[in-house]
Amino acid sequence: MAWVSLVVAGLFEMFGVLMINTLHKNRNWQSLALLILGFGTSFLFLAFAMKTLPMGTAYAIWTGIGASGGAILGMVLYGESKNWKRIVFIAMVLGAAIGLKLIS
Repeated sequence: MAWVSLVVAGLFEMFGVLMINTLHKNRNWQSLALLILGFGTSFLFLAFAMKTLPMGTAYAIWTGIGASGGAILGMVLYGESKNWKRIVFIAMVLGAAIGLKLIS
């Protein structure tokens, strides 16, 4: 259950990152509320996961999901560069997160 919570935390982290971009463009209270909701929910699920998982592993996977997911969403939704080198490094981040799961 802790791993599921950690993945959910990472997904809400990705949502929070999207809301940062939305807030930057729109500057309205709804975007701010969604940003706070996204990151707040992410922290709650991360805290729940860290009751069972080691802090270093949980934090590394959470940030990996958020960072790589944010980069992927930027490419898909906002036309950011899809350079093959960028994709390779995103895959390396995800591979490291999977590796931490396998050894934990």
